[in-house]
Amino acid sequence: MKVSNVCCLGAGYVGGPTMAMIAAKSPGIQVTVCDFNQARIDAWNSDTLPVYEPGLKEVVESARGKNLHFTTEIKPAIAAADLIFVCVGTPTKSYGIGAGRAADLRYIESAARLIAEVSDSDKIIVEKSTIPVKTASAIQTILSANNTSEATFQVLSNPEFLAEGTAVSDMENPDRILIGGEQTPEGQAALESLVEVYANWVPRDRIITTNLWSSELSKLVANAFLAQRISSINSISALCEATGADVDEVSRAIGYDSRIGPKFLKASVGFGGSCFQKDILNLVYLCESFGLPEAADYWRSVVTMNDWQKSRFVEKIVRTLFNTVSGKRIAILGFAFKKDTNDTRESAAINVCRDLIAENAQVIIYDPRVPRETIHRDLLEVGVSQEVIEQNVKVVADPYQAVEGAHALATLTEWDEFRALDLPRIYDLMLKPAFVFDGRAILPAEALSKYGFKAFVIGKG
Repeated sequence: MKVSNVCCLGAGYVGGPTMAMIAAKSPGIQVTVCDFNQARIDAWNSDTLPVYEPGLKEVVESARGKNLHFTTEIKPAIAAADLIFVCVGTPTKSYGIGAGRAADLRYIESAARLIAEVSDSDKIIVEKSTIPVKTASAIQTILSANNTSEATFQVLSNPEFLAEGTAVSDMENPDRILIGGEQTPEGQAALESLVEVYANWVPRDRIITTNLWSSELSKLVANAFLAQRISSINSISALCEATGADVDEVSRAIGYDSRIGPKFLKASVGFGGSCFQKDILNLVYLCESFGLPEAADYWRSVVTMNDWQKSRFVEKIVRTLFNTVSGKRIAILGFAFKKDTNDTRESAAINVCRDLIAENAQVIIYDPRVPRETIHRDLLEVGVSQEVIEQNVKVVADPYQAVEGAHALATLTEWDEFRALDLPRIYDLMLKPAFVFDGRAILPAEALSKYGFKAFVIGKG
């Protein structure tokens, strides 16, 4: 099948940017992105996109209204499509069997039922959401059981490997595109159809094809390995603080080893984002389900270390500020889980702020891309009451406003603008002694010391 019409179910962080790139690079293919959320679709059709990524607006505007469309009219888009990407959410279950570990596949199941209900022609269904291994089999079962026409369905796995903040460059020049399909003539034909879509701009030698189960599992494993490196270096950061070593120097030394490499060896207050913790917990659940408790315990320890790093950061702040932050103003610079994104899912800043508020601190938060409403929502979701938020949380529009009268400053996102802060001005605005807790190693320790700050940088004391 030559693909001429693509439908994407889900207009979130994966669906919107990925489909925009496919449309921009494949002018002969009509791409329709669907979502039940009218406000989200309206945002994609506006000048203020719901997802912030450097360069994304330009990509969207190059194709929108030509061969890229955003709509809530889902059934007609499914019916017209040759190929359907499923980019719906797969959150961690919060109830029942596997709560806190297993993926909640209710939206995947709903999407499969809707596709079966609407389709009257052959379709290729592409799993783009991060899902547990063997999900394709469940999708195929649902499609077959609910099919009311002569349509046939082929299910492919095509996990995304986008890093938020660099998603556009990741899509334009990917390390690899991974596609898994059934080892049947029909499955391989469907797989080749998707290969042809990506081949519009991705070199063939970077398009890897596998069986379905290898592709589904590879996404979880990739994120688990990356998160494991972060937890590993964070564990070493604590040892560096105890021994007088410098974690940046240790990272650089081991990163020169070609067997290790330098990536994901930057000590920090902890990893966040929509994928790492969710995918590791899913991997834990899979290991347990297949009777592999030792493997499950190993991967669970990656999350445990990440949680400990966040709590250790808060404990350092409290201990340094004379064992109490009650009534003290703590300036927080950065709330997104990383720079160049407005995504706050699982951001370390959420837990840090929650724990400081639990100590009765006043937190003053500045982030260049995260709005007040999102910050309040995230704090409510981790148990901070609306009353406490109104009393103890203030969101400001300027970093200097955040530090004015503050007892301490904590940097939690590595936004580039923080590296250019006027440190003497910040020092003058803060109460003395002026404490800085640099959870992302944004500000050079030497400069902090030079300007009179009492500085505490992850892995350096």
